[in-house]
Amino acid sequence: MPLSDRYKRMYPVSWEQLHRDSKALAWRLSELPDIKGLIAITRGGMFPAAVIARELDIRLIDTLCVVSYDWQQQRDKAGLLKGLAQETDGRGWILVDDLVDTGKTARFVRELLPEAHFATVYAKPEGRPVVDTFITEVSQDTWILQPWDAETQFVQPIAKLRSVPQQG
Repeated sequence: MPLSDRYKRMYPVSWEQLHRDSKALAWRLSELPDIKGLIAITRGGMFPAAVIARELDIRLIDTLCVVSYDWQQQRDKAGLLKGLAQETDGRGWILVDDLVDTGKTARFVRELLPEAHFATVYAKPEGRPVVDTFITEVSQDTWILQPWDAETQFVQPIAKLRSVPQQG
């Protein structure tokens, strides 16, 4: 099923909101003991991971490059494009992603790093049980429109969109 059929609502996120929410996630993660580093799940986890790394003064960051969907189509299963620089079960590492939706990508990554602490900024009900820490829950039928997927543009005033001409 195309992803566009699954989503009935849109939740647009600005850069400022994503920064605020990522910083709030860093506050929650600051209580974790013995953090070795961060693993950003590309591409969505890169911005939150950068904010978290700054806030927690973490310099060791790796990426796990996973592909599971795009706006048009969900894949049958997640695929690994690039693994980690070093082998680990994840102990002491924080996995960071922007969101967990159905949990398919999250479960795939959990199999690779079962001991990692999984943190996302946004979580939907189907995927929420797979992550350890998140900031905001969003309904399952909502597409989270991240700032890197949107641009600001002019929108016609409501009066101009009406089918009945305005009397002047």
